[in-house]
Amino acid sequence: MTDSAAPRTVAFLGLGVMGFPMAGHLAKAGHAVTVYNRTTAKAEAWAARHGGKHAGTPAEAAQGADVVFMCVGNDDDVRQVAGDALRGMKPGAILADHTTASAEVAREMAAKAAERGIAFLDAPVSGGQAGAENGVLTVMVGGDPAAFATAEPLMRAYGRSVVLMGDSGAGQLTKMVNQICIAGLVQALAEGMSFAQKAGLDAHKVVDVISKGAAQSWQMENRAKTMLDDKFDFGFAVDWMRKDLSICLNEARRNGATLPVTALVDQFYADVQKLGGGRWDTSSLMKRLGR
Repeated sequence: MTDSAAPRTVAFLGLGVMGFPMAGHLAKAGHAVTVYNRTTAKAEAWAARHGGKHAGTPAEAAQGADVVFMCVGNDDDVRQVAGDALRGMKPGAILADHTTASAEVAREMAAKAAERGIAFLDAPVSGGQAGAENGVLTVMVGGDPAAFATAEPLMRAYGRSVVLMGDSGAGQLTKMVNQICIAGLVQALAEGMSFAQKAGLDAHKVVDVISKGAAQSWQMENRAKTMLDDKFDFGFAVDWMRKDLSICLNEARRNGATLPVTALVDQFYADVQKLGGGRWDTSSLMKRLGR
């Protein structure tokens, strides 16, 4: 048990590649965790591994919890799972949503939670499956400062950086910025690696050199060499990235932002999907460049 977070009764709803290890970190930190997953077998497997409980519905899992965490698929999933969870939550509790979703649904759920005397935090994460497993995610949070102060020490179980960005929706908007920046970086990296190969250079050696200079990035450090080795069977999937970029582009239409590179890279990812790469890692933009 860490010194920063007293033991709490919590629930975690959604045990995908992110939620499963995140809930595990909460259990390892000494919290009493009840989990829910649509596929009951996965909830049973989690409980067997971590010693917590599992419930048959979000509402059942949320009963008596001080903080309810969730990490599901999209806006519709958030509405469904959060809506059911709220029916089981006690007044004064906190619902923290780690799903990457729209700012619109975050504000909608915050309003519904407030009607029941419950605080809602939109808290999308960055760092991928490896970050979740290693407990080093970045958590971007929107919502009430008092609720954040209560939930933040718990999020530290799996978050290296946990920051309140503003009111409801601010966490999701910050995650959109994250995805916009990643899209352009990955495409530029793919183009650079393809250029190096076609120029007859030792591309691995190129990466070793330029990663020490101004071109350095997380994507270069972690994805350039796997791109060159034609390995795309890990990390954040193209299908998920297209969902996220759709959220970004929809929000840009609302707020007047211009995202020409993001829109173009989104179409490049559509090309990767047509190649059968919907579940390939996002660095598979390399595949469409015709090696």
